[in-house]
Amino acid sequence: MTTIASGTDTLTRDALAVLQPGFTGTSAPSWLLRRLGEGLASVGLFGRNIATPAQVAALTAQLRAERDDVLVAIDEEGGDVTRLEVRTGSSFPGNHALGAVDDTALTEAVAHELGRRLAACGVNLNWAPSADINSNVDNPVIGVRSFGADASLVARHTAAYVSGLQSAGVAACTKHFPGHGDTAVDSHHAMPRIDAELAVLESRELVPFRAAIEAGTRAVMSAHILVPALDPVHPATLSRRILTGLLREELGYDGLIVTDGMEMQAISATYGIERGSVLAIAAGADAICVGGGLSDEPTVLRLRDALVAAVRSGDLPEERLADAAARVRALAAWTASTQTTTPSASVNGGGTSERGSSSAVGSDARTDVGLVAARRALKVTRGAHFAPVTEAPYVAALTPVANIAVGDETPWGVAAELRRLLPGTETGSFTGERAGAEALAAAGSRRVVAVVRDAHRHTWMAEALDILLAARPDTVVVEMGVPQSPPRGALHIATHGAARVCGLAAAEAIAEA
Repeated sequence: MTTIASGTDTLTRDALAVLQPGFTGTSAPSWLLRRLGEGLASVGLFGRNIATPAQVAALTAQLRAERDDVLVAIDEEGGDVTRLEVRTGSSFPGNHALGAVDDTALTEAVAHELGRRLAACGVNLNWAPSADINSNVDNPVIGVRSFGADASLVARHTAAYVSGLQSAGVAACTKHFPGHGDTAVDSHHAMPRIDAELAVLESRELVPFRAAIEAGTRAVMSAHILVPALDPVHPATLSRRILTGLLREELGYDGLIVTDGMEMQAISATYGIERGSVLAIAAGADAICVGGGLSDEPTVLRLRDALVAAVRSGDLPEERLADAAARVRALAAWTASTQTTTPSASVNGGGTSERGSSSAVGSDARTDVGLVAARRALKVTRGAHFAPVTEAPYVAALTPVANIAVGDETPWGVAAELRRLLPGTETGSFTGERAGAEALAAAGSRRVVAVVRDAHRHTWMAEALDILLAARPDTVVVEMGVPQSPPRGALHIATHGAARVCGLAAAEAIAEA
């Protein structure tokens, strides 16, 4: 059993319990272990904390030696957003690929296998899935993180994902309530706004969250977005009308409410993280996520002290803080009761299946379900200038700036996988208004494979494709973002995401076309 350090009063313990901080390093720092002993109940892992499966298992074991019911959270969506495989790319396609296949059994199998790998290394809370509807094709932060643009499709796959993940003993955290899909601003940088009417929100944004609640999601993450039809003053994370009135009372949700990262500019630049955290708990949030950018002990102490001071001043009811802390501990108890595996180094799967296999739940599902899903998600279109790629090509990666949720440290593309299938393949990365001309010059006489990511959102990228296709009509185009019609290129491959397995599936399609 967890032993709370003597001398730590109830109010301070509760203030620590509602925090979900990050830290730096691949082992737990002494300050973090000390705070776990004083009442801290959750820890968040980020890419900087991940080196090897064995290291992650040792890290979580170190945390549990101090507090046996600690919640160890991670932002592991699969697809473009991966922390467990941040340096290699994910073994699982993301939501958009799963939505493109539209097989809920496959989605559930992928989520279960992802959950199994998380549980195997001691992680028991996943800040996923994204239930956002990608209704704005120019959305800079959701995109392929969404199952799609149709509310019913997103709803059924959100429910399947929640069921699959939680069947592995890992709590799902459905996000970003009440829906981040119809935004044109990234909340990491500023405050997004959705001006849809209430009737639209009811029939669109809220549909997947209702499905997640019905599926039993153990946690829901709030969005740092302003939705005037619901609350014209406060962003969702700080809105009692949205978190308590809508989510708790109208939708009947009784699980943990987690905030998105409080250091994101939508909150930190407008309210500050201390005041924002107090307002979030008062509004109905139960756990404060912080640590993506701020990951030190002073940050934890500032937030702890701000919550304690708010209770003592009357700005935050003590019973609201106590209720929030109790919900955190209740989820920790649930995860402790569901753990059936001991953290180990066996995090990564392996193996392949026959190309084109549609089996999501056969005897090989544990090892190949991610690749099966990535292959099934491909949409391959042959153009008028189609010709097979029989010799090593030149891969021109037209590379946009990655959003913060994805990060720029995770590799993407098809070059590494194509090089194994067509030895001698060369590659280069290009960006900006001269990308097309520079890619042509670098390719020389070799066949060009142009790899893009949301070409419809980047004028320079679309113009680079125009240049490449005008000069080389036999160019192969691989779109690894949200595809827009019509497809372009001698061979156009839409992967619906940039996970490693999506790149492998695309490389196979190029080599075998």
